[in-house]
Amino acid sequence: MSLSAKEKSEVVAKYQRSSSDTGSPEVQIALLSTRIQGLSEHFVKHRNDHHSRHGLLKMVNQRRKHLDYLKDKDEARYKEILNTLGLRR
Repeated sequence: MSLSAKEKSEVVAKYQRSSSDTGSPEVQIALLSTRIQGLSEHFVKHRNDHHSRHGLLKMVNQRRKHLDYLKDKDEARYKEILNTLGLRR
């Protein structure tokens, strides 16, 4: 459900904009997307885990807010992150 330090550093390395970047919208969106995918797989086995489903919805909403922010600030970066993560909009 949560990411290990190794998985998190791999995602950050893949989506960071510079060598010291850990907080850009792209990195935050990618980290949230990775956690969302993990929880989605969890729900295949545990359909009635409603507490975790609540956390999933909070993460989806947080990712949506980051995507909206990025769309307002830089449309090209927004479209690029949608394509690389395979998100629909």
